[in-house]
Amino acid sequence: MVDLVPATSTPASPESPPAEPRPGPWIALPTYNEAENLEPIVAAILAALPAATLLVVDDGSPDGTGQIADRLAAADTRVHVLHRTAKAGLGRAYLAGFRVVLDGGATAVIQMDADWSHDPAALPGLLAPIADGSADLVIGSRYTPGGRVVDWGVARRLVSRGGSLFARLVLGLPAGDLTGGFKAWRAETLATIDFDGVHAGGYVFQIEMTYRANRLGARIREVPITFRDRRVGQSKMSRRIVVEALVVVCKLRVDELRGRGPRRAR
Repeated sequence: MVDLVPATSTPASPESPPAEPRPGPWIALPTYNEAENLEPIVAAILAALPAATLLVVDDGSPDGTGQIADRLAAADTRVHVLHRTAKAGLGRAYLAGFRVVLDGGATAVIQMDADWSHDPAALPGLLAPIADGSADLVIGSRYTPGGRVVDWGVARRLVSRGGSLFARLVLGLPAGDLTGGFKAWRAETLATIDFDGVHAGGYVFQIEMTYRANRLGARIREVPITFRDRRVGQSKMSRRIVVEALVVVCKLRVDELRGRGPRRAR
């Protein structure tokens, strides 16, 4: 059960779009316990892309993140809030948000974290290949020339690089950074993906969506970014998430070999 709260209205029905469609770029920003980060990151995002519309997708944060989002939406018509009553994984939050922004008239869709690991100043560069028509999916890459990671220890770097390499080899994907979540989509490309067929609920969602886009013929491009560890709060990475990624990547490949690969949305 989810409620979308447009900037100047009472709560809407589940999965409903904003009262007035807003063509242009949309940012999907999933949150869970990001009360300390939300207000400054929203301000920075809208400063970087003043013409964009931002959708906060909050999974029932107990720290009041959803209430802060409502206050921001009431003050700025570019901000909307999708309230979900329970935490169901990053992938599920994104899919719920994607449905709303596509219904809301998005021409491009950006996905990013709310914890400052993705720099809002990089948004125009991430969006540029979509705007000029040279790409259908743009990945903000830590591992392409010019990209880098700061504030991470050796173990975290090895897990991230190893996960991307494993997925790239098993699934035959062209991108070097498959586990990152800073992406821009051409709306028409995102809409071709069968969301009901996506079964990844955690961070492996990033791999699965790139895989599905690739198999549907999307032009994928990487642009370099600097990735920083979150400013405040606790990382949501866990051993369970890493294991899930390995299992799901193998399952995607096995399903494809059995003729059950990605299909276009109906």
